[in-house]
Amino acid sequence: MSDLQANFAAAVADSKQLPERPDNMTLLKIYALYKQATDGDASGERPGFTDFVARAKFDAWAALTGTDADAARQDYIDLIDSLK
Repeated sequence: MSDLQANFAAAVADSKQLPERPDNMTLLKIYALYKQATDGDASGERPGFTDFVARAKFDAWAALTGTDADAARQDYIDLIDSLK
């Protein structure tokens, strides 16, 4: 496992033990970076307008389309580190 992969795995574990719950926009950024790092570009249909949460999550992820997985991993690590 590369250092980046190990640091990403550690950041994922750390994200579950943050001292306080981040605001909703930060949570969306965490979600989007995680999805981009693990699944790549957004896929599937955009959720309907009545499912606000799923739609916001999909839109945050789709905004990162084209971002390299390693770049998303590093951004995720940096974001989680800033929240500790």
